[in-house]
Amino acid sequence: MSKFDISLITADRAKGMLTEYKEQRKNSIPRLAHPGRYILPDYKLTRRRAAFKIVKHTFLTPHYKSYVAMDSDNGHTLWFHNFGSLTEALFWLETGLKISDTDSHSNYKEWVAKHTAEIDAFKDLLRERKKAQPKKARPSKKASATKKKIK
Repeated sequence: MSKFDISLITADRAKGMLTEYKEQRKNSIPRLAHPGRYILPDYKLTRRRAAFKIVKHTFLTPHYKSYVAMDSDNGHTLWFHNFGSLTEALFWLETGLKISDTDSHSNYKEWVAKHTAEIDAFKDLLRERKKAQPKKARPSKKASATKKKIK
């Protein structure tokens, strides 16, 4: 079985790729520094229109169990989509189809059946990465000072 040629990336690297892509769009032949296929776990892309709703801004926002799939394999264009499932993100990166495409429902099920071991290996890699990350300290709940009303 072939292994997926997809890498997990951090939010900082994904933001850098989005910035680089935006800057490269001005060039007639853009050349991205990091071509490839990537998945950013626990984030989603949000878009907001600003400047009289003409300019569209893209933001990465933390979102638990959400995945951003980024494909810049050709080195010139960065394609990205939000997914609620890691398997759907892997399917899109491997085939170029979303499960909502009219002809892909049966293909998605067949693809998942063929690549179950690879999908499980990718999920294990994601779990290992999350375990290796240091736990973020939660802000302690400060005891709120209560003020008594004096009559």
